[in-house]
Amino acid sequence: MQTWPVQDAKARFSELLDTCLRDGPQAVSRRGEEQAVLVPIAEWIRLTQQNQPSLKSLLLAEEARTEYLVPPRRHLKRRKLSGLEG
Repeated sequence: MQTWPVQDAKARFSELLDTCLRDGPQAVSRRGEEQAVLVPIAEWIRLTQQNQPSLKSLLLAEEARTEYLVPPRRHLKRRKLSGLEG
């Protein structure tokens, strides 16, 4: 995997993208430390789908895995209603 300094990645993004599609993932570094990776979309889809269990595996699992079945709750701010409070 080739590493591109962020300045070069910004200035030559088309070349970075072409290299990624041709040669695979490309790292982007800031101040000498790798910070991000550009990967082809097919690779990204494969990686993200690989990490999510299927419904069948959740149902057949010995332990409860409800964190995947219940959507996260939203943290909404409640409005104060004027005139209704005594």
